[in-house]
Amino acid sequence: MSGHSKWATIKRKKGKADAERGRMFTKLIKEITVAARAGGGDPNANPRLRSAIAAAKAANMPQDNIKKAIQKGTGELPGVNYEEMTYEGYGPAGAAVYLTALTDNKKRTVAEVRHLFSRYNGNLGENGCVAWIFDKKGIIQVETSVCDEDTLLEIALEAGAMDMTVQSDLYEIVTSPGDLETVRSTIEKKSIPIASAEVTMVPQNTVKLNEKQAETMLKLYEALEDHDDVQQVYGNFDIDDSIMEKLAG
Repeated sequence: MSGHSKWATIKRKKGKADAERGRMFTKLIKEITVAARAGGGDPNANPRLRSAIAAAKAANMPQDNIKKAIQKGTGELPGVNYEEMTYEGYGPAGAAVYLTALTDNKKRTVAEVRHLFSRYNGNLGENGCVAWIFDKKGIIQVETSVCDEDTLLEIALEAGAMDMTVQSDLYEIVTSPGDLETVRSTIEKKSIPIASAEVTMVPQNTVKLNEKQAETMLKLYEALEDHDDVQQVYGNFDIDDSIMEKLAG
């Protein structure tokens, strides 16, 4: 488990996700709006919108907020026209960082992202400098306390999952991006609660960080995630569990 998964675990232990629900809602609304604008307002015919709505529901977003975001995307309600951007760079120890953003001002966003990289011993690079390191995958996480490993593995593989591993107190199921929703719904139909499910960027290789490097990297990660225009941040760094526990404490 590296990068995005490590950071997600630390946030969960700190309770950070709950503390930032307002910011999370803003990002989810942006994604729903852009997904609806790009592929239409029917989630049955728009996989990206379907995934965005599922993420919003998992975050307990009110149905009215979801409906209005879709209507802004389809033009039924007035809304901001966001552009989709990706940024790539390097953090401490040369670890790769890849992020996606939705912005209404590209010049402002790139300047602010570059500043954050510089502030935490990183560098914003050119497009393509680290994208090749990552593969797009679906990742579903289930807490180990809610289900037997063999049972979950059988359900996941029959539904089309590619692999499943055990990461600390979580099962991590890997799917192709297109199979994420099918596998997720199959697991939920078996009354197995899901901790998280998302399409993410999985690194092909990782960079091990010592404690000082890890601390700086997580500060960079947090600062980027906290930026209003940034939707997702991915990294290929790896942190030993002992260091992660210390930093999460």
